Amino acid sequence: MLNTIVIAALYVVPLLFAVILHEVAHGWVAEKLGDPTARLLGRITLNPLVHIDPIGTIVLPGILLLTNSPFLFGWAKPVPVNFANLRGGRKDMAMVGLAGPLSNFALAAISSVIFHLTFSHVSGSGALSPLLWITEPIHAMARISVEFNLVLMVVNLLPILPLDGGRIVAGLAPLRFAVAMQRIEGFGMLIVLLLIASGAWSYIVSPVIGFFWHFLM
Repeated sequence: MLNTIVIAALYVVPLLFAVILHEVAHGWVAEKLGDPTARLLGRITLNPLVHIDPIGTIVLPGILLLTNSPFLFGWAKPVPVNFANLRGGRKDMAMVGLAGPLSNFALAAISSVIFHLTFSHVSGSGALSPLLWITEPIHAMARISVEFNLVLMVVNLLPILPLDGGRIVAGLAPLRFAVAMQRIEGFGMLIVLLLIASGAWSYIVSPVIGFFWHFLM
């Protein structure tokens, strides 16, 4: 039980940073492109209380962690964006969609640097090193952060609405194709869950995550 609590504590900080920064990036880019909705509603902030989604930030990651799932996934409360306010129309919608996954890649890259910088101290220090109790959890959280941010980035880049990848494709594709995508948006998350449940996830998402993992780690 104690080991589970310790592991959960190590996951909390990387998870919160990943999902919150993801949503803040959406709101920040939308504001720069003409839509102040997220700013007006107080959502361009790192305060976790305004971003936590009970299911996506707490329940789902908790279940995946307790069941020893091979991957961890979650989300924060989506930042509201009024696409009608964007000066560049559908092209800007694609830019707003891309902002979230890019923020996760940046955070994964920063975390990998921290992981490598702390590796020598964790692996080379004696068990009684006075700084080990600081560097060891930081090292562990950095590794978790890389993994979770890569999962969040790759999953969100799937070309399925309402995921970010769907926003990007709908923003850049011909209008007729974009309209067709929007008609099935309500089934988007169901499609994602079916990919996970059927095992197709391993063939579509895992290789991409593995490529970036080997690149960074």
